[in-house]
Amino acid sequence: MKQGLSLRVSQHLALTPQLQQSIRLLQLSTLELSQEVEQMLDDNPFLELNQEEAPREEFGLDKEDAPPPQEEREAEFADYSSSPAADDTRTAAAEPESAAPDAEAPNWEGDGSTEVIPDDGEWGGDAPPRKNNLSGDEELDATELARGQESLQAHLHRQALGLRLSEEDSCALKFLIESLNDDGYLDESIESLAAGLAPQDLEQQEELVHRFTMALRLLHHLEPVGVGARSLAECLSLQIKAMQEGGDTTAACATALRICAQPMELLARRDIKRLVQLTGDSDANVRTAIGLITRLEPKPGRRFVDVERNIVVPDVLVTKIGRGPQPRFRVQLNPDVMPRLRVHDIYAGALKSHKGEGYQALQQRLQEARWFIKNIQQRFDTILRVSNAIVERQRNFFVHGELAMRPLVLREIADELGLHESTISRVTTAKYMATPYGTFELKYFFGSALGTETGGNASSTAVRALIKQFVAAESLKKPLSDSQISDMLKEQGIECARRTVAKYREALRIAPANLRRSL
Repeated sequence: MKQGLSLRVSQHLALTPQLQQSIRLLQLSTLELSQEVEQMLDDNPFLELNQEEAPREEFGLDKEDAPPPQEEREAEFADYSSSPAADDTRTAAAEPESAAPDAEAPNWEGDGSTEVIPDDGEWGGDAPPRKNNLSGDEELDATELARGQESLQAHLHRQALGLRLSEEDSCALKFLIESLNDDGYLDESIESLAAGLAPQDLEQQEELVHRFTMALRLLHHLEPVGVGARSLAECLSLQIKAMQEGGDTTAACATALRICAQPMELLARRDIKRLVQLTGDSDANVRTAIGLITRLEPKPGRRFVDVERNIVVPDVLVTKIGRGPQPRFRVQLNPDVMPRLRVHDIYAGALKSHKGEGYQALQQRLQEARWFIKNIQQRFDTILRVSNAIVERQRNFFVHGELAMRPLVLREIADELGLHESTISRVTTAKYMATPYGTFELKYFFGSALGTETGGNASSTAVRALIKQFVAAESLKKPLSDSQISDMLKEQGIECARRTVAKYREALRIAPANLRRSL
């Protein structure tokens, strides 16, 4: 084959760096966007935060909440300064107490009849005064108070200090305490723990197994009851035995112990007939014992877990304006999630006047800063446009609640705004809207359609809300099955099969009818 050169003209689409950044910023959540802004502020010297507060009218806030102008504050201060009472107060404040003619100098020698309390000033004037949690101290937030919570390990170590143990037994108990998981369970067996400490010495492993066995018995007697268990059955058994040691000698405790000795799947399914056969007790005793077990704590370390809750900050605020059957709604961006960025004026001006070495690289960094600000503005503009379209389409939801939700797909919003479906998907992911009925993700307002007898469509979100309402009003002795819920939906004119009802019920985390039945 003979080689040769040829020219060919073709067209193709390419994503510019600016467009790639715009797409990436659009799909970020509020937390991820703040992290991206912080990193960009560290990397780009031409980007800075605008410390000045944005005009309040831009965010639709009431002007009555705004602080008074500087002239009014100065006039108020001038009126206060010129008043006679202010002159007296200012004069009294200017004169120290020691200047009073009747004031006596304190006698620091004392005669033993008066207790002398040192002043806090002896320890330095820079130390802030101590405050309690009831004094309205705003410096301590809820996160700092939650992080000061005692952990499960610290709680157990503090109890272990009151035990008179040898050094070896104390070390074994401490090792088991540190080996517990967040729920208070001992995941690894004693043999595996001993083999991990002495992998080569079999005699030392036997000694460690003996030490750990004794320490585990001590651990089972510490608070909270059930800590150190190696399975759910052992955890429940420890709590039942503690109730018996406390004086509860009812037949329900003995039956509950026999139930815990059986497979936990039978208890989870509440298979009363099978448990009656295995335990040899009556149906009434088994039901009473199951009721006792349901009141126990399956995770003893639950209350010690330091769970840092992530509070959802809405990106869009929807407020009702006016009253009446046809209220209006105002859609606005949350100013707390909008970063106030600007280009550094001094650095940008210095770059214009000095075109020396490295000018091209700095000019590129300046252009990146401008692109970043523009893309962030475009991100929030797109979110606001999509939110306005959602509120307009789902107006009945904002008036009557989730039962009035209409079916809506991404294509409808995309066609209305002239955007692509992928753009709408990026906007509605991890973005939240604060409504009069709560805070919801933007994807919550989209749902598939179910046919009705009248030929219309019902939203799947409204159907799930209706199922939740049916289950909340059911009888505990005779809970509704999926077939009965399907028939009730048909009475409402909604065609929904039993399998669809089961899928929606599982999505709502509602247990089946046999598990919802009252004990």
